[in-house]
Amino acid sequence: MLPPAETLAASLALDRDAPAPLQDQLVDFFRAAVLAGRLRPGTRVPSSRALAAEQQVARITVVQAYDRLVAEGFLVARRGAGLFVAADLPDLQRPVAPATAAPRPAPPAPPARPDLKLAPRSYARADLTPGLPALDLFPWTEWSRLTARVLRRRPVAALAYADPRGDAGLRQAIAAHLGGMRGIGCDADQIVIVAGSQQGIDLAARAVAGPGEACWYEEPGYPIGRAALQAAGLTVMPVPVDGDGLDVAAGRSLAPDARLAMVAPAHQYPLGSTMTLARRLALLDWAEQAQGWIIEDDYDGEFRHGGRPLAPLHALDGGRRVFHLGTFSKSLAPGLRLGYLVVPEPLIGRVATLKSAADRSAPGLEQLVLAAFIAEGRFAAHLRRMRLVYAERQRHLLAALTETAAGLLDPGTVPEAGLHLSALLCRPGDDVAMARAAQAAGVGAAPLSTYYATAAAARPGFVIGFAGTPAPRIATAVHRLAGAIIAPETAAP
Repeated sequence: MLPPAETLAASLALDRDAPAPLQDQLVDFFRAAVLAGRLRPGTRVPSSRALAAEQQVARITVVQAYDRLVAEGFLVARRGAGLFVAADLPDLQRPVAPATAAPRPAPPAPPARPDLKLAPRSYARADLTPGLPALDLFPWTEWSRLTARVLRRRPVAALAYADPRGDAGLRQAIAAHLGGMRGIGCDADQIVIVAGSQQGIDLAARAVAGPGEACWYEEPGYPIGRAALQAAGLTVMPVPVDGDGLDVAAGRSLAPDARLAMVAPAHQYPLGSTMTLARRLALLDWAEQAQGWIIEDDYDGEFRHGGRPLAPLHALDGGRRVFHLGTFSKSLAPGLRLGYLVVPEPLIGRVATLKSAADRSAPGLEQLVLAAFIAEGRFAAHLRRMRLVYAERQRHLLAALTETAAGLLDPGTVPEAGLHLSALLCRPGDDVAMARAAQAAGVGAAPLSTYYATAAAARPGFVIGFAGTPAPRIATAVHRLAGAIIAPETAAP
């Protein structure tokens, strides 16, 4: 018989000398109890007042911890009754993951791959281009001030060969940011600064897989991420994505021997779905059973416009089998060429060695400026501002699609996060030819069919970015896109 929540909570021992904040310890305790089945669905948890008194902590600490557990879907509030373990959780009798297996020996250099395929990509700025943040609202004033301050110090280290893992101050700032904003507990030593997401994918793949080994990859998915895995010598196995995220059961069937999976659970690219908690747990179960690894691509996870946030895979797993990949290309600007990889502890040395051997360090000066930008709270403030801006731009895009492109494009379920949405063509047509015509008219929406690895699975449509287009220009851009769909040869203004 399972103990009641009050009895279970009595076993909670907060460590006030631990580096993890008390709030994080509370969240981790209840999350682990739910996942392990020690707290069953429908169980009432202690009130915030009672738990605060029992643990001798500030009540606000308990309230904020409970708020996070509600947001992640582990607890639900019942008016006048209190907080209860959510009833719609999947099977919770999942075993605690065993200690991470020792890393595999270093694989030999993979042979050149002549079959890498990339979707057509334009590097010219155009309205509705996916993947671009609001460059018109880049925080130039703060960035210039911090850059001048760094330059006055004349940091020789920024110009010399440096720690392949990246600037220590930046890694510490990122670790603090992830702990406070994403619920990811990690040490600065686990973070490796990368010069773009592709380098992060390459490092993770080479650290845990050898040439020819299979890797699950979302279908459709980010073509450049797929190419990075192929360049590392892996055999990429497309696994279908639906409204709940990557289909884990299909992955087990299509590539049962795979030991690596790459997913974007917060906001799948390009379809925009958010992976459900059930799918997240199923994927983590697969990793434990297969002694496999997961690359979690959190490329724009900071930007949610609605719905409840779900815990990142890294937070659910404790980072045992999950590489968490983040980038500042979407949150600030792609030209900075800065991202980060949170590495499972047993693999830190191996990844650092691979990074050093690659001799591709991220720009040193920009690292110092970004470290100060985050540490002074400027980055968090910028994210708060951008969430409001992007929510407004998404509303303008949806209104324009309804008014101008009804019967031409179907955006389906509106994504709850991110900087883009995908819309299917409502009529037969060549979305690649339409995209070329739209580009000539100054519209950078990308053809959806090019994101599929399997031609038979491809569906025509468009990946439409709204973040990088000021709201007043969105209606005109959608009108031009509609013209390219109706008559590609006459779309240019």
